[in-house]
Amino acid sequence: MVRAGLTAERVTIAGAELADEVGLDQVTMSQVARRLGVKDASLYSHVRGLEDLRGRIALLAADEKTIRIAEATAGRAGRDALIAFANAWREYAHQHPGRYTATQTPIQIDPDLAAQAPGPRRAVELTYGMLRGYGLTEPDLTDAVRLLRSTFHGFVALEAAGGFAHERSPQQSWVRALDALHALLEHWPSSREGDSA
Repeated sequence: MVRAGLTAERVTIAGAELADEVGLDQVTMSQVARRLGVKDASLYSHVRGLEDLRGRIALLAADEKTIRIAEATAGRAGRDALIAFANAWREYAHQHPGRYTATQTPIQIDPDLAAQAPGPRRAVELTYGMLRGYGLTEPDLTDAVRLLRSTFHGFVALEAAGGFAHERSPQQSWVRALDALHALLEHWPSSREGDSA
């Protein structure tokens, strides 16, 4: 393996690839060093430790997932945008399970790195922009964002864990879930001041 040119980016990519193969929680600095053909100590010139590496993987994944969603939803609105958005989210989770997990896991991320990363901010902009196409405004926008995230993440997490054992395929349920979300977003109930549980 090539050792020259080791950078924080190369270490992060190696960690992300490993996370996709073995799971984010199984990634260690030693495994990443072996993958890169260097001694463990060499990594610490580029990342501060395992938590820093996980934070960098999360930011990398957020950027990648956001780019996919942006490309999928470009020029689309309403139901078409919702379906493209959801499918891009789910496909990324399937193709990059370790990286996806990093985007959904509480990780202490270096504030300076986070401030420079466009992915998380762009993800928020894309989500809110898509939902404004349904005519939603605050506080309904935030409620709808939380609903979408809960639905998408809940579905892919259960799917990854083998939680859909019924004979009906997960794909069929996914399509129906998106139809139901579209119908709900088109007929979003009016919010009431002081709503509480």
